[in-house]
Amino acid sequence: MRCYFHLVNHFEEIVDNTGIEVPDLESAKVEALLAISELRQEIGEEAEDWSGWRLDIVCSQGTLLHSMPLLNTLH
Repeated sequence: MRCYFHLVNHFEEIVDNTGIEVPDLESAKVEALLAISELRQEIGEEAEDWSGWRLDIVCSQGTLLHSMPLLNTLH
């Protein structure tokens, strides 16, 4: 299944138009955690700026499959 990882807060949405192919939702969650970890390495101490943001895992039909708050995941 193809999953997309959108970064979302109350005011903005950074849409993933490419997505990745994964065998199941659990694999998508693992990929999402890896992406969040990479993001944390990129932003470093500025992680506090991500309060209110979440990463939504969405299927190709646009259905929300899972959501992860960035701030809690980053710490």
